[in-house]
Amino acid sequence: MDYREKYNEWLAFADEKTKAELLAVNDEKEIEDRFYKDLAFGTGGLRGVMGAGSNRMNKYTVGKATLGLANYLRDKFDGDISVAIACDTRLNSRAFLECAAQVFASQGITVYAYDTVVPVPVLSFTTRYLGCNAGVMITASHNPKEYNGYKVYDSKGCQFCTEDAKNAIGYINKITDYSSIYKDGESVDTYVKSGKVIYVGEKELAAFITEVKKQSLYEEKSDLKIVYTPLHGTGNIPVQRVLEGMNVTVLKAQQEPDGNFPTVKSPNPEDKAALTLAIEKAKEIGADLVLGTDPDCDRVGIAVKDGDEYRLFTGNQTGAVLVKFVLEMKKASLNEKSTLVKTIVTSELGANIAKSYGLIIEETLTGFKFIGDKINKYEESGKQEFVIGYEESYGYLVGTHARDKDGVVSSMLICQMAAWYKNQGKTLVDALNEIYDEYGYYLDCLDSFVLKGKDGAEKIQSLMSYFREKGKALLDGVSEIIDFSQGVRDLPKENVLKYIWTDGSWMAVRPSGTEPKIKVYYSIVGADREMAQKRLDSIRSIIDGIINS
Repeated sequence: MDYREKYNEWLAFADEKTKAELLAVNDEKEIEDRFYKDLAFGTGGLRGVMGAGSNRMNKYTVGKATLGLANYLRDKFDGDISVAIACDTRLNSRAFLECAAQVFASQGITVYAYDTVVPVPVLSFTTRYLGCNAGVMITASHNPKEYNGYKVYDSKGCQFCTEDAKNAIGYINKITDYSSIYKDGESVDTYVKSGKVIYVGEKELAAFITEVKKQSLYEEKSDLKIVYTPLHGTGNIPVQRVLEGMNVTVLKAQQEPDGNFPTVKSPNPEDKAALTLAIEKAKEIGADLVLGTDPDCDRVGIAVKDGDEYRLFTGNQTGAVLVKFVLEMKKASLNEKSTLVKTIVTSELGANIAKSYGLIIEETLTGFKFIGDKINKYEESGKQEFVIGYEESYGYLVGTHARDKDGVVSSMLICQMAAWYKNQGKTLVDALNEIYDEYGYYLDCLDSFVLKGKDGAEKIQSLMSYFREKGKALLDGVSEIIDFSQGVRDLPKENVLKYIWTDGSWMAVRPSGTEPKIKVYYSIVGADREMAQKRLDSIRSIIDGIINS
C-alpha cells in the first residue's frame, strides 16, 4: 500500500482519539511522513516520535511489536513464559507499558510490571533477578520530549543482539492487522485481576541498590559538595540512595518526574545546556561537582569546579578518569583475564590507560547491548573477566548486576572518585590533566546532523554512499578506512565508516539508529589542545561542507 492507502486503513480501524488526530492533519507531507513506512523495529527495538500513524510511537505500533515479540517468545521457549516491564518518566510511557502488558498477558505470558518509574539498568537487573524470559523498557533515553521507545532485553538482561533481534523482527513484521491486536472489552486491569499481570516495585529496586553498592570503591569521609539533577527523570530516588552519606544537593527545579522536561530544551546530559541550572546552583553553594542523569538514568554527564567556573567533561573524558580510578582501586584483584570493553567510536585514551594496567581490550559496535553481550560470553567461557565498559555517549558500567549502561552505579563511582581526588587536594580536572601528561592529548568531538522525513532518510543514504566512493581522497593523510558494513573481525555488519590517520587520530561516520541523524565522530591526537583543535577545525569544515551542501 502507498501512504494514502495506509492512512485510510487507519481511519477505518483506529479508535476515535486516533482518528481525530489523523483527520486534523492537513499537510500532505505530514501524512506521508506518518505512513510512508512502518516504524522500524531495529536492533535496539522501537524509537520514534509519538503520534498517530504507522511511522509513529502509539498504542498500535507498541501493540504490534509486543504481539510479534510474544509469538517469538512462545516459539523459542517451552513451558511458562514471563516478561518484566518498566517505564521512564516520558509522556505516554505508563500507557505504553500497560498496552504491552495487556498484549503479553492476552497471549498467556506472565508480566511483572513496575508500579513506578525506574531506570533502564533496574529493568535489566530485574529481568534476570526474577528469572524472566525477556524484558521490555518503555523509554526513548535522552531523546527530545516528542519521542518514546521500546527496548527489548533477553533473559540475562542484555538488549536483544543480532540473532534475537533478527528473529524477533521477522515475527513482528508478520503482524499486519492492527485491528486484531487488542481484544474488545479487555484492558490491563483484566489481567491484573486474573493474575497474569503482577506489579512489582520496592523489593526489586532494593535488590538492585544492594548490588550497585557492592561496586563501591572508596568510602572515606570527604568535604566534597555535589549538585545532582535527574533532569525530570528516573534517577532521583536510586541515585540519592547510592549517594547516602555524601553532601548532595538535589536540584529541586528538575527533581520531579515530568515528561514535558519543562526546564530544558533536551534532557540529554551530552547537551551543555542541560546542566545549566545545576551549574548555577553549584556556583551558588560552591559545589565541587555537578552530576546529571538522563530520563532513563543510563547516561551521566558531569561538570567540575575549575577555579571560578565549571568545566563540562565529555563522555570520553569522564570515561578516561573513571577507568584510571577503577583500575587503581582494583589493581590488587586484576589478573590476566581482566578486560575493558569499549565501542568503535570511543576514544583510545581509556583503552591505553587500561593497557598500562595489563587489561585485555575489546571493541564492539556502537550500542551498549554489544558490551552487555560480551559480559554474557565471558561468563559462559570463563576466559575473560569484565572490569569496566563504556562508550563516548556518556554510558558506563562497572559490575555485572546489569547488562546495560548504568547511570546509578556510574554516579556513585564518579562521586567516590571525586572524593578520592579531593582528599589528595585535587579536582577531576587535575586528574584529567595528569592523564594527558602521561598518555598524550586527545580531543574528541561529535557532530550530529538532523535530516528528517523521507527526504532526510534518502539524503543520509546518499551521504554514506558518497563517503564510501570518495575513500581516502576525502581527507588528506588518511592511512586506512574501515568499512564495518563489510564485516570486521567477529563484529556484526554495520553501516559505519572509520577513517584512520597514522598518528592514531580517526573520524567515524554513521547514521543514528534511533533518530533521523547522521553522526560524525572525531578523535584527534595532538601535542596539546591548541594543535589538536586547529586540526579538528580543518577536518570539520570539510565534512560540514559536504553534509550541508
